Amino acid sequence: MVDKPKILVFMLAYNAEKTIESMLSRIPESLGEYDTSVLVIDDASTDATTARATEYQANNEFPFPLTILRNPVNLGFGGNAKLGMHYAIENGFDVIGLVHGDGQYPPEKLPEFLPPLIDGTADVVFGSRMMEGFNALKGGMPLYKFIGNKILTRYENWVLGSNLSEFHTGLRMYTIDALKKIPYHLNSNDFDFETEIIIQLLFSGARFKEFPIPTFYGDEVSHVNGLAYAWNIVKQATLGQAQRKWSLCYQRKFDVAPKGHEAQYHIPKVNFTAAHERAVKTVADGSRVLEIGSADAQAGELLRRRQCRVTGLDAAPPPDGDRLDAFVKCDLNELPLPIRMDEFDYVLLLDVIGHLHEPERFLEELHATSTNNPRTTVVITQGNIGFLANRLQLFWGYFNYGKRGILDPSHTRLFTFASLRRLLHEGGFRVVRSEAVIAPFELVFGDGWFPRMLGAVNRALTRISPGMFGYRILMEAQPMPTLSYLLDVAYRAHPGDGVASDVAERQGDPST
Repeated sequence: MVDKPKILVFMLAYNAEKTIESMLSRIPESLGEYDTSVLVIDDASTDATTARATEYQANNEFPFPLTILRNPVNLGFGGNAKLGMHYAIENGFDVIGLVHGDGQYPPEKLPEFLPPLIDGTADVVFGSRMMEGFNALKGGMPLYKFIGNKILTRYENWVLGSNLSEFHTGLRMYTIDALKKIPYHLNSNDFDFETEIIIQLLFSGARFKEFPIPTFYGDEVSHVNGLAYAWNIVKQATLGQAQRKWSLCYQRKFDVAPKGHEAQYHIPKVNFTAAHERAVKTVADGSRVLEIGSADAQAGELLRRRQCRVTGLDAAPPPDGDRLDAFVKCDLNELPLPIRMDEFDYVLLLDVIGHLHEPERFLEELHATSTNNPRTTVVITQGNIGFLANRLQLFWGYFNYGKRGILDPSHTRLFTFASLRRLLHEGGFRVVRSEAVIAPFELVFGDGWFPRMLGAVNRALTRISPGMFGYRILMEAQPMPTLSYLLDVAYRAHPGDGVASDVAERQGDPST
């Protein structure tokens, strides 16, 4: 930071006419060693909060530049917090400190919070009421709030893998750089905003530090609906981790990791899934293989170890060119294809078909290249949108794309077993084998007995209902004879007249 960082003390106020003047007077003058300003935003109070703050500004020698604003409508706690953060970013501040205007949190502690933010050892600093045993109860915190705070914080730490003593403090300081990295504007306008922004900062890699603070409960009126607040906290923490770790759901506000730009079908198979492994095992040793959408060519590398000759077809070659015997550059959405399927024994389509603009037309074009060898085997893998977890999402009103897996956002089509079979049939292929592949529990829980047990249960359930319990679909298909091929065979079977002989001669039949 610069030698004299710009600090904004942001006081969120709602119906705080009894406390606003006292809170302004308690902002420590020691903050004057920084370039400090104070912002008060009255969230459309129904009392004289704005008038009291304005009178204090007019009648006192306040040591800092003071800006007093009033929202024309009530934005809620989260909405008001967003407005203050936006003000801090727009006006070039380095650090923002949030203080409640009702007197529950001590602004005197703010100077203690600043050093780790300024020296770069922390991005977020909290004043915690829970770091020193039962002091919060001595400060007047109701017992039910104390217990609720402890339970919710323990759950949030467990789910999110964090180690904070309190998630629900209202005395906080953030670096502006940390706020710029997260879409805090997408968060709730209610009090659960405070937990959502913690989740975002945790996921973005922000560094946290906590300091103990005293607790004071006076006669202020709580505007928090406790049960609704607790439910929202549990829900958002659970969904946030389900998105980050398991890709079971998706909310834009928790998607804070950097994104790359990928073509719609060019999906690096950084996690070589069980479905890919099963697909590779179906290929006979020493075969000629075409891997369409070869990406990083992990399948090709494994097949070459088994004396297969592998050709890749994709928009860009793999980073390691030694994984393939040959490579053909091709935009799979631009047809016709520059290869012939009948030159290969196997064609692999590993999680590709659902990313194409027109999978129906693609399969038709691929089928048209199989005239001379209708025995080529096409091995295709695809996510099963009918998987139980997706059905449960729909039951609860969710249908969200994620960063990987069945609902990767680059999909243009989603398939069940029945719809993928129909797509292949209409494209000219006959499905000769279908298999349900279990969910990748090891990616969620790591190695151990628990994921192995889940896998065994999942495998047993797929035998009962592949469409409901299969996470991915594996199908083997062979091209059905084209009309041209069938007509050619008919001519060859009955070459007795001149027309048949002429056709056979044109097609190079050595028997003419």
